[in-house]
Amino acid sequence: MASVEGDIAEVNGVLRITAIRLQYRLSSDAADPEIDRDTVDRALEHYAENCPAYQSIKGCIECSWGLELVRAG
Repeated sequence: MASVEGDIAEVNGVLRITAIRLQYRLSSDAADPEIDRDTVDRALEHYAENCPAYQSIKGCIECSWGLELVRAG
């Protein structure tokens, strides 16, 4: 699941999206949550370089993302 927030501001008389914040929430039933967290963190580190949407807007809109990993069950 992901939640998304953004900011809209007037820039030179025009309303623009100025920031987008993504917060992912993943559920894990791994026996060792630390191993699972390491794997997820590595994937998140490389997320932006492979995301077509981010590649289209980087430098134009400030983007950030975070992750909450919760234990399933």
